[in-house]
Amino acid sequence: MSVATENPQLPFTRPNVLDLAPLYEVLRRDAPVTAVTTPAGDPAWLVTRFGEVRDLLGDKRLGRSHPEPERASRITTAAVQDGPTGNHDTEEADHKRMRRLLTPAFSAKRMRLLTGYVQELVDGCIDQLVADRAAAPDGVVDLHAGLAFPLPVAVICRLLGVPERDRELFHSLSERMSNHAIGDEAHRARDEFMRYMTRIAEIKRAEPGEDVISDLVRAQSADADFDHGELVRLCVGLLFAGHETTVNRIGLGTLFLLTRLDHWRSLTADPDGRVNATVEEIMRLGAPGDLGLLRYAHTDLDVAGVTIRRGDAVILSINSANRDAAVYSDAETFDPDRAERSHLGFGHGAHFCIGASLARTELRVVFAALARRLPDLRLAKEVDELEVRTTITGGVTELPVTW
Repeated sequence: MSVATENPQLPFTRPNVLDLAPLYEVLRRDAPVTAVTTPAGDPAWLVTRFGEVRDLLGDKRLGRSHPEPERASRITTAAVQDGPTGNHDTEEADHKRMRRLLTPAFSAKRMRLLTGYVQELVDGCIDQLVADRAAAPDGVVDLHAGLAFPLPVAVICRLLGVPERDRELFHSLSERMSNHAIGDEAHRARDEFMRYMTRIAEIKRAEPGEDVISDLVRAQSADADFDHGELVRLCVGLLFAGHETTVNRIGLGTLFLLTRLDHWRSLTADPDGRVNATVEEIMRLGAPGDLGLLRYAHTDLDVAGVTIRRGDAVILSINSANRDAAVYSDAETFDPDRAERSHLGFGHGAHFCIGASLARTELRVVFAALARRLPDLRLAKEVDELEVRTTITGGVTELPVTW
């Protein structure tokens, strides 16, 4: 489905991992719904303005499935959010079932009960970073490898019931299947991830535990409409998203704070009082990945004067919407004290991120603990020197720090 190249080609080149391409500001002002060419070479509509993105996130006329999947635009050659998913005829019912099954496991109350465990993990990670720094010849340690990655992995493994000893395996699979630069290898990684999760589900079927995958296996056994393939895909998605998103937010949040030392000093002066607002600003301004949320039109609809036809691909740019100057004063500025506290970092409407409470819990504990225990923390490399991951979720491969 290749198209003429006069349409802007995604992804837009951005100056660094913290800032977006300047073109987004132009599009929000002049063409908030614009025709683009995806990295896979197919046509799509890119939506960049806060109001339209928020409204479309909750609009049932858009979905993740496609009325004719074989004709759908592809977004990337990665195996995550590359094209349509789910059954067009049953998508809404399937989504409602998924929310019903998962909401208790990811409730705010359950996450509050998990806070003590998260605190223990964070303290252990920081203890090890302190020991590693003392032993390092240059006094530099990698906050990505020592905290940003292992913490979310340990938490999601416990919640789902996945052996943490397998973390290097599923981390490798996650990296490969979300990599848009390795072609068919990404899809082979997804197939391997599916086989891995099938084994985990069968173990839980034989010996269920008190965890989310066991709950899903029991629900699948009792519901003829909840097939095994859907169960496995859901478990893969939970494990992937449950650590990838938070890994990136810890990294980006650290970069924002350590390149804006006035806000870092404010946080270290009052970690408990300022951490909530700091985390919300990290969720607003942090921009992992360079695309957006993929949806397909299930019927014709008009948005901002543009007619989107049934079957068209629509990319909702959360990153751009969260920097809309019509909604936020000094929208590009990292400011935890800003008056505007709402954002779309966790989505909106029926598809609001079911793991939002989990992510907030982890991020609050992480940044409060770093501010208390390592108030002299500083970057050991410039932001422009950091390597950016070639995956749809973006982020950095390392985060060298010292103090």
